[in-house]
Amino acid sequence: MGEAAERFFASLPARAPAVLRGPTRGRIQLDLTTENRTEHWYLELAPGTVRVSREQLPADAVFTVSADLFEDLVTGRQAGMAAVLRNEATFSGNVVLFLVFRRFFPGPPGVRDPRETAREHVRRSG
Repeated sequence: MGEAAERFFASLPARAPAVLRGPTRGRIQLDLTTENRTEHWYLELAPGTVRVSREQLPADAVFTVSADLFEDLVTGRQAGMAAVLRNEATFSGNVVLFLVFRRFFPGPPGVRDPRETAREHVRRSG
């Protein structure tokens, strides 16, 4: 697994309060595949918190993706939902967990929040 993915998993607990604001709870198993090898990661999501583990736990959902594509997801070069729709990644189980989990993925490099762009425009013109 690449360095970006390691940093991504390490950052999840600190980022959870901003990302996991709703009442959703559950466990996601992430299967990162490389040729004939699969790494398993387990995320336990709860309001404001996420616990990252390598221990095998029962999961409410499973997200399977190649390790290379996962690196692209965690760096914003690819989008999680688009990867699933292109059948480059699969998701089974509680779909709400995937919809919540994908909010941890960053947007594409260089993309700015349109609200911030509008605020800057108002500041300059007003």
